[in-house]
Amino acid sequence: MDFGLLFSSYLEVFLNPQVLLMTLVGALGGVLLGAIPGMTATMGVALLVPFSFGMDLIPAIGLLLGIYCGGMYGGSISAILIHTPGTPSAAATTIDGYPMTRNGQAGLALSVAMFSSFCGGIIGALIMTFLSPVIAKAAMSFGPGEMFMLAIFGLSVIISISGKSVIKGMISAFFGMLICTVGLDPTNGVARFISYSQTSLLEGFAFIPALIGMFAVAEVIGGVEKIVRGEEKQLTSNARIDRVLPDMKTIKKIWPNILSGAVIGTFIGAIPGAGGDIAVFVSYGANKSASRHPELWGTGIPNGVASTESANNGCSGGAMIPLLSLGVPGDAVTAVLLGAFIMKGIQPGPMMYVSNLPIVYRVFAALMVANLAMLVVGCAGVRFFTRIVSVEKTMLYPVIMVISLLGAYAINKNVFDVGVCIGFGIFGWIMNKYEFPLSPILLTLILGPMCEKNYARFMNIHKGEIMEIFNSPIAMTFLGVAILVIIYSLWNQRKITKTLTLDSSLKSAS
Repeated sequence: MDFGLLFSSYLEVFLNPQVLLMTLVGALGGVLLGAIPGMTATMGVALLVPFSFGMDLIPAIGLLLGIYCGGMYGGSISAILIHTPGTPSAAATTIDGYPMTRNGQAGLALSVAMFSSFCGGIIGALIMTFLSPVIAKAAMSFGPGEMFMLAIFGLSVIISISGKSVIKGMISAFFGMLICTVGLDPTNGVARFISYSQTSLLEGFAFIPALIGMFAVAEVIGGVEKIVRGEEKQLTSNARIDRVLPDMKTIKKIWPNILSGAVIGTFIGAIPGAGGDIAVFVSYGANKSASRHPELWGTGIPNGVASTESANNGCSGGAMIPLLSLGVPGDAVTAVLLGAFIMKGIQPGPMMYVSNLPIVYRVFAALMVANLAMLVVGCAGVRFFTRIVSVEKTMLYPVIMVISLLGAYAINKNVFDVGVCIGFGIFGWIMNKYEFPLSPILLTLILGPMCEKNYARFMNIHKGEIMEIFNSPIAMTFLGVAILVIIYSLWNQRKITKTLTLDSSLKSAS
């Protein structure tokens, strides 16, 4: 590595006013878009690509990376405040983020999310800077068998995110898997649970409308029910926020979660087709399993928010690794960025490190600037964001409902998706009413199709010989870790159950 060129490239980017301004504008737009359910970071980047036509390459990339990083953090704002993930990768943040809001700690939850997102993004960018060729080479070793076992490994954290009852968590996961089978078989094109005339469901239920329905619409329906019964308590956030970043005591407490989440996010983000949706749940499950007090996870603790948000933004650096090193986008956002590079006459790939090394280093620096810009925007807006929970519920719920339905429609410009959103909202409300966790459903909706497709591809390649998968060291590593995670999660769950039983006994006695 040419450290002299690296330093000069960083200096050039950090001292360029146009790059700084465009990245800040992008981060502001990304945070605002990410906070709106349905308006994903991918959509934001795609919308602003035309505005970068007249710019030089690095300011244009800075603008787009600002949206990318800002959107990743922005999704946590609505996840924490109104139990509605703004982006799919913020879904795991609701597990501890929203309980913190209900406990009167909305400001702390937002500051932890912002700080963790920033640290995760910086760590991901540093790993990308120094290890991208090595990680890219490892990522390209992933075939259908390795991707299938990666999905199995991701599904192994279902126990960790099942809440108080593993049985209810597994039932939720079963429902999620069942929902995944609706539509055409991805391998043979056979219609399942539908007829070929039902064109709106040929590709199954749209993921974003289902996500918005299960969290946003279900929350609104549940809230309206409580208002009618007189049970809804108005949340307030009138406490003065003296600091926009967590204090040192909190930082020391969450730092291990930030570090592990960032590393997990970066490495999973570097695997083409994986992305932040998987990384956040894997990070949450891994950190909960490693915790000394797993019974506190899901009740509203900063560690849970830190573990998901650091993984979320760590993916931004990870997804850039295969894009720059191999010309293969790591996720949907980097696929749009690939188009932006080509539009500027740059072809990402192995030769980029030979013929355009200064540009590679400037992109590294632009990602650093994007994370700094996200931190600036977050610090400036955290006091404003916390005021949302103080709005009267009778005014807030209609606004959430309208934004949610608009977000569901905006994905595919399809009215049917609005019906899907409402249907999943009713389904989510019923699940919440009987205390069935929604996170396992979401995880299976993400990993189910990935698991099925890669299993079918592997079996076709190896002519039905499933035992061939044991010849892959990577696949066997994922399988071994998945088994260990399941065993350890069950042991942890037993510990949690004992703790909850003891607490209830003490309360009964008093």
